[in-house]
Amino acid sequence: MSSDEDFSLVTDDIKPSKDSLEETKALIANYKKKYAQLVQEQRELATSRDDQREMTQKFKQRSVKLVQELKEDQRLYEENIANEKTKVISMQQEESELMKEILKVQEALKGEEAQNDHLKQQANVFTGVPERLVVFRGSTGSEADTFEMKPHIVYPMEGGTVLVTFEEEVVASKVLDMKKHRVELGSECSITAEARPVQLMLPRLVELDSEVSPQHILISNLPKLETDMLLNKLEIHFSKRKHGGGEVDNCEMLHDSETVVITFVEKDIARGLTDKEHHEVKIQQKMHKVRVTPFLNGKITNLRTEMTVCRRTVLLTGIPDVMERETLQDLLEIHFQKSTNGGGEIEAFLYNPLGQHISAVFEGVSTEREEE
Repeated sequence: MSSDEDFSLVTDDIKPSKDSLEETKALIANYKKKYAQLVQEQRELATSRDDQREMTQKFKQRSVKLVQELKEDQRLYEENIANEKTKVISMQQEESELMKEILKVQEALKGEEAQNDHLKQQANVFTGVPERLVVFRGSTGSEADTFEMKPHIVYPMEGGTVLVTFEEEVVASKVLDMKKHRVELGSECSITAEARPVQLMLPRLVELDSEVSPQHILISNLPKLETDMLLNKLEIHFSKRKHGGGEVDNCEMLHDSETVVITFVEKDIARGLTDKEHHEVKIQQKMHKVRVTPFLNGKITNLRTEMTVCRRTVLLTGIPDVMERETLQDLLEIHFQKSTNGGGEIEAFLYNPLGQHISAVFEGVSTEREEE
């Protein structure tokens, strides 16, 4: 017998009751309802799962971002620490430099104080220096007040040369431009002289430092007397211990200021005499009051020079010794005095023959570079 037949037999024999069918329907409905609830719960779980996944992804992203921010903060912190360390090192170096500067300033201050003491001493000396009229011939500039210097320049001349100073600069310039000059000496004899500029080394700036000499005194307020006799009287007086003096090494008259400088062998004599200042000296049976003040030694502390070309003086070279000195000098001067030869009025003329060595003296060369 087949299963279908068995089933049919069963179904034929067993007939469900009405109550069981209702119960089955109710059960089915209940299961459907539970199924629907399960499906809904499944959907809600799926939605919750998706939300959790999304939230997890967001947390992961935020975690990555926080890690990056933390690393960046750590990097910035380390940079700040390094910068602060660099600043500290720099400040330590600056502090060290400042300490060095402070030490330098302290040393300079000590030097300034010493210089100030020296200047005070100099000021006290200057108030005691004998009066002398001084004429200001300089100019007042924006930087400093300067006095005009009048140099005394010795210019060595070689043999066979001539120095010619013209009255006008334009003449000297013309002679230099021509350079070669043919000078007729008569009897079909001539010489060729070469004109060259004259360059002088002039002082541009001279700074002097002075200090009180421990061995010299300056005596002023002197009577009118023959120089040698006056010097002898002063030397005799100030060489005696009872007058506060000592052994005299030298006694010299300064004619430009009408004062006398006495130099002692010992170094402790001058101070006592200058402190007393006024001294009674017996001269020609009369007591004469002289004034004794400190003597200042000067020392050049700064000297700046510059080469300057004379505007009116020309050097002529290549002058042979062909005739008497005075005759040749006259012929040369006549030649360069004529305007037809490019010359002009001559202020000074000096000829040095071959084989001789003489020096020309330039005096009063001013800051305008004009020679006298």
